[in-house]
Amino acid sequence: MATEKFGISLKDIEQASQNLKKILRPTDLVYSDYLSQISGAKVYLKPENLQVTGAYKIRGAYNKISQLTEKQKKKGLIAASAGNHAQGVAFAAKKNGVSATIVMPVSTPLIKVNATKKLGAKVILHGDCYDDAYNKAHEIAKKEKLTFIHPFNDWQVISGQGTIGLEILENMPDVDVILVPVGGGGLISGISIAVKSKNPKIKVVGVEPILADAMYQSVKAKKVVELKSVSTIADGVAVKKVGEMAFSVVSSLVDKIFRVTDTEIMEAFLVLLEQHKLIAEPAGVCSVAALLDSKINLKGKKVVAVISGGNIDVMTISALVSRGLIRLGRVFKFSVDLINKPGELLAIAKILSNEKANVIKIDHDQFETVERIKSVRLTITVETEGLGHVKKIKEALKKEGYNEIQNNNC
Repeated sequence: MATEKFGISLKDIEQASQNLKKILRPTDLVYSDYLSQISGAKVYLKPENLQVTGAYKIRGAYNKISQLTEKQKKKGLIAASAGNHAQGVAFAAKKNGVSATIVMPVSTPLIKVNATKKLGAKVILHGDCYDDAYNKAHEIAKKEKLTFIHPFNDWQVISGQGTIGLEILENMPDVDVILVPVGGGGLISGISIAVKSKNPKIKVVGVEPILADAMYQSVKAKKVVELKSVSTIADGVAVKKVGEMAFSVVSSLVDKIFRVTDTEIMEAFLVLLEQHKLIAEPAGVCSVAALLDSKINLKGKKVVAVISGGNIDVMTISALVSRGLIRLGRVFKFSVDLINKPGELLAIAKILSNEKANVIKIDHDQFETVERIKSVRLTITVETEGLGHVKKIKEALKKEGYNEIQNNNC
């Protein structure tokens, strides 16, 4: 499989690896017994959420900025980012003594905005998504003659991201499949060139949210397609249009683009948190989300899932945990109407006890409007073992004459 036709080669990625050695943190592969059992594969994680600045983006940003001319460094640079590229650029700029301006979408998590500012960059919040910030950054770059550092459509940036592929091969030369989150395509492009240059038999599979599937649609159409809108909890990969450079690599080298739902992304977040004590952002766990989908079929393969980033604020973590537990049936909230007389609440409690459902919260509201005057609405939240357990609880309630009111959030 030829890789020479691109703007970079294996040699460029190997040089980038040398450039990055002095600033990178080692992210050795971590074996996942849980994901291996779920998928039937031997699964290893590449935890770039533990990288300097909390994401892989530092690789491409530093490789690019370290090679700017003195004139470019003196003028300063600018970038657009939903967060991780921003911190990578800010860090690299500071290390190289260059002033940096970062344009970020208004919706960017506060933790990413503050982290970027702490690294010395000037932050401008503009627009609803990455593409809006990108256009604003270009406008400023032209006006102030700043060098624009693209997050994915730049060969030197792609070279830096490709160093992940080299590290995976160093840790596991006999890897069969590498799963990579996909946004603009820079990460998967670099990894593909690196690993396919050394071993074309290795499968590289991109993973992106089904409601932000710009790369999938582009590969399908055999040209870069711009989505009308994107809607996903994985803000780090929510781009409407992938890079032309990245597309040229992906369409030639990547074996498949696999799409996942936000529910699978939330489940993947919880899996990493519970099973590996790793905190990753939604975009970063797309690769793990693919492993939770039986349609990907990786049985018997040696698989590396790249965890691309871990910059996530506490409020988002809380929301992901809560929503994830509900979606997965680990928490079940339901309402029933009871006859307003002593003993009715005890009867419900007995059913839940028999079904081994742990009560988290209970609301016995006599003033809630119900159809029958002598009735009272009871809303209970319980901890369960999953969707199968929820089904059993519903059946037990129905058997005893308690019909669930369809006005809850489950």
